[in-house]
Amino acid sequence: MALPPPPASCGQYWSQFLSSALSARGPNALPYQEDAKWLIRHHLVSLAEAFPSLPPKSSLFTHNDGRSAQLLQAEGTIPIRYAGVVYNIPAAIWLLENYPRCPPSVFLLPTSDMVVKRNHTYVDQSGHVSVPYLCNWIFPSSNLVDLVRTLSHLFSQEPPLFTREKANPNPSPIPNSPRPPPPSSSTSSPSPSPSPSPSRIYSQAAPYGAAGGRLHQSPQRRPAEDPAEVYRRNAVNRILEVVHADMVALRKTREVETEELMSTQGVLRRREDELRRGLRDMQGEKEGLEQQLQVMLMNADVLEQWLRENEGKKKGHDVDAEELFEPCDPFSKQLIECTAVDLAAEDAIYSLDTAVREGAIPLDLYLKNIRVLSREQFFHRATSKRVRAAQVEAQVSGMAATAPQYSAT
Repeated sequence: MALPPPPASCGQYWSQFLSSALSARGPNALPYQEDAKWLIRHHLVSLAEAFPSLPPKSSLFTHNDGRSAQLLQAEGTIPIRYAGVVYNIPAAIWLLENYPRCPPSVFLLPTSDMVVKRNHTYVDQSGHVSVPYLCNWIFPSSNLVDLVRTLSHLFSQEPPLFTREKANPNPSPIPNSPRPPPPSSSTSSPSPSPSPSPSRIYSQAAPYGAAGGRLHQSPQRRPAEDPAEVYRRNAVNRILEVVHADMVALRKTREVETEELMSTQGVLRRREDELRRGLRDMQGEKEGLEQQLQVMLMNADVLEQWLRENEGKKKGHDVDAEELFEPCDPFSKQLIECTAVDLAAEDAIYSLDTAVREGAIPLDLYLKNIRVLSREQFFHRATSKRVRAAQVEAQVSGMAATAPQYSAT
């Protein structure tokens, strides 16, 4: 992503740029965790303020396995001091997907006229940098500013890049000449280059100041930083990191509590529905019981009235149980008689069974009586069935006669 030159307020400009890049959604979204974006912006803004030669930007990064991702990086130059002279080492610091919990990847970006020092302590031939600060990266205290200061200190002791001089007409072979790797952001091994030549340390007064050839040394003097200011800045950064970690932990705790409360709320709502259904069922049952109570009270009043009316009419042995209840119509009377004969025949058959088992009557007499009783019981049961059918027809006819008549309009 190409960036315009930053204005005078460098920190505010990079803060706005990073806020916009980290808040992007859709295809342009950066693959960083939401709780880490604030710390990423803080690290890059602090780096741009401390080292203006390393501005942040977004670019496409290709992993060793072929995956590509749009990531943030700080690309520019790292100032070092070697033999009393300030040099600028071109480099790129890539913030991978798991940053800042994992360290960034640092690569040197030598141009076509530059080579990496062979068997360098911290830089391999592909330009990949591995220093103790990266190997001992600690989240959240480690940051990019301290990383660049560490690189500047180590590279000042052992410069990693040299400029290759142009070949003379009568060159003399120099063994163990370093091989220049192609500028790349990946950690793949460079292809060998067969043009050995004398080398010297590479320097440039500004990032990528010259395209090729030997560059003249440009001595620069960096004013020493105030220890109190450095301590204050480190203390502020530490406080911000602690506060940010506390905010993240508090937010996670509140999210867990919110999920528990939402789950409890769902359970309470289900129980509320169950209680409402149970209350409705109990109210319906209460209404049904009240109706049954009213019917029972009415029946009790009818029985009490009947007892008052019939009390004292017949006393002692003069009471005939069959005269207490009278059928309401001829069908009912005939049905009572048929039912009584049916039940009497059933009792007689049971008594005959008992007598033949005990040997009280002979078998032929038992069979004769059983035949007679069965025939009589059959006829009375058939009569009862016909009487019930006649009663149903009479009830239907009565209901039809009493129903209101409606005329078609």
